[in-house]
Amino acid sequence: MSFARFDPQSDPADRARFGRLLGAGIWLFFLGNPLGALLRNDDLAARYGGVAALAVFVVVYLHGLSRIPQFHLRRQVPLAWAYIAILLTCFGIVVPGAGDQSMTCLVFIAALAVAVLPKWHAGAVVVMLFGGITAAGYLVDGWSAHGNNFAVLLAAAAVWSFRLAWQRQAKLMAAERDLSELAVEEERARIARDLHDILGHSLTVISVKAELAERLFDDDPVRARAELQDLQRLSRDALADVRSTAQGIRGISLPGEIASARMALESAGIEPSLPTVADDVPSRWRELFAWTLREGVTNVIRHSQATRCEVELDPAHIRVSDDGRGPCPDDGSGNGLEGLRQRARLAGATVTTSPGPGDRGFSLTVSVPA
Repeated sequence: MSFARFDPQSDPADRARFGRLLGAGIWLFFLGNPLGALLRNDDLAARYGGVAALAVFVVVYLHGLSRIPQFHLRRQVPLAWAYIAILLTCFGIVVPGAGDQSMTCLVFIAALAVAVLPKWHAGAVVVMLFGGITAAGYLVDGWSAHGNNFAVLLAAAAVWSFRLAWQRQAKLMAAERDLSELAVEEERARIARDLHDILGHSLTVISVKAELAERLFDDDPVRARAELQDLQRLSRDALADVRSTAQGIRGISLPGEIASARMALESAGIEPSLPTVADDVPSRWRELFAWTLREGVTNVIRHSQATRCEVELDPAHIRVSDDGRGPCPDDGSGNGLEGLRQRARLAGATVTTSPGPGDRGFSLTVSVPA
């Protein structure tokens, strides 16, 4: 992204980049020292060459700061060193025209090195720059360090603290993204479970009623017509349930599921033994018990080949039992039971399966904490 198209209001990454450039740009006025020394130099080649190198120095320095996140990737380390090398080259061109004032540039090089290089690389650069400035102040005639050696240490410490803050911010942003993605995945899983349970139950009842209507078509046309009308109603209800589930507003009631279970079992030719009321069940457990009843009755109709289904209900548990052929792979590992186990775990309840009464058939039980 070029500076001409920079928009600090576009997104968080651009705003962070703008903040870095603004914070770094404030300190560029210290480059007025080498610039003033260059402009006072009578050697035109040294003057204009140094001014041009100083201009390139500022552009590369700011551009390097704008790319800090990219440099922290391992594959970007050579590119980071390339930026440092360019700045050192510009510094070398400024030296003949600005003299000891050019050492101000090394403070900015130290700052960029700490910002973009791995920490051990950056530490080595800071030590070498500190030693070089200190040695030049003593060894080169007419030169003074002007405190730039200690300015290198202060700039390195300040940028290191900012770097730690950037890294913490990046980790926080990554954690927020992970949490957002996890929430989306959980919502997708919830909708998938609801759709499986809704469609599994509804389509099972529709299939049973369609078979019943076919058998009654010649012998009892009136009842066959009633069954077909029920099919239409069930289809509309299933479609409405799917829509409301996809919109996240799906509701399920225990009394409604008791009534639906009775109708579904009777349509399948299975004798139902169901409670008539659910008033004793605490409200916090009614939705879980309703899903349990739906899943249990659906499995009885689909798999059990039973003649009787019994539902026991009290404030602490719900049990759906049948006298059919007993467990099969679908009963123990199907998507419906797995979805029910997930619901139970979220609610702090437990799901158990066992043979039915008299070691016949299959029994599904959900127990809740007292």
